[in-house]
Amino acid sequence: MRSSFSPSPVSLHRRAGLALGLAAALGCAPQLASAQAFPSKPVRIITPFPVGGGPDGVARLVAEKLGRAWGQPVVVENRPGGNGFIAIDAFKRGAKDGHDLIVLDNVHLAAYPSLFKKLPYDTAKDFDTLLPLFKTYFFFTVAANSKYKTVGDIVADAKAHPGKLNYGSWSIGNPVHLGSELFESATGTQMEHVLYKETTQLYTSVSTGELSFALGSAATAGPLQRAGKLRFLAVTAPQRLASFPDVPTVGESGGPKGFEVTGWNAIAVPPGLPAAVTDKIRKDIEQALSGADVQEKFKSFGYEPFPTTRAQFAQFVKDEGQRFGEVIKKANVSLD
Repeated sequence: MRSSFSPSPVSLHRRAGLALGLAAALGCAPQLASAQAFPSKPVRIITPFPVGGGPDGVARLVAEKLGRAWGQPVVVENRPGGNGFIAIDAFKRGAKDGHDLIVLDNVHLAAYPSLFKKLPYDTAKDFDTLLPLFKTYFFFTVAANSKYKTVGDIVADAKAHPGKLNYGSWSIGNPVHLGSELFESATGTQMEHVLYKETTQLYTSVSTGELSFALGSAATAGPLQRAGKLRFLAVTAPQRLASFPDVPTVGESGGPKGFEVTGWNAIAVPPGLPAAVTDKIRKDIEQALSGADVQEKFKSFGYEPFPTTRAQFAQFVKDEGQRFGEVIKKANVSLD
């Protein structure tokens, strides 16, 4: 004989509560509940960049806006040095529930996997890269009194005098270095790479003619350009920038057509977070980036918005890694 039982609304409510409690205890609470509960404590944004630079300024503006939106403190923790490995190690040892975020750039995500035979991190296993914060393009910079009037002039001189022209950067594997290596490859030229410890010294050497040229961003080379000591021959963008309408693209200046070099920063979280939590973090950061004050900050540093879907950005990072990998292999560059 079978019995039937119709639970009362009260018993159903209790069962639902017990089920939610058990699910939470087992770490499988519904994603909606996880998103509503996040963040439940202060959030940390770890960055490998020093205090005061462009990436730091953007990170702090975003942190301030997230703190207001989330009702929890959001702090930026600067961990510069060690190729970014100090910050990455702090992130790997940090909270795995989304309360620790990290800012990474294209060097960490796209260049280092080819520059190091053994990295202290795995880009696929240690990071879930949610979205880019911004991108920046670079300018071909020369001394104000340089004989080069176009990028085509540099190419012609480099071909006429193999190995005689030089360019500079501040470290092995940064976008300025790899972009210059890419330029050599695209033009079939051979030039000398000169390494500097500081960006100030690098662009001063360009202004005095010690260097033939260097790639530089509006943030790094802009002060000397505004002071009339440097000239911008071309920008490594697909089209002219609204902030520098008189500066042609590389192709317009007699260089390779479609030549493009970008720098970018992105926010990553630990892998395996509930989709609702990662969606919330991404959506709220996108909202923070859309603010007029952030856009003004972008202009001051020569940054550009970088709107993209997660799938598009994942493919972009993969493509960047392949492109850098080819350049690094051809140039026989290694940091091990």
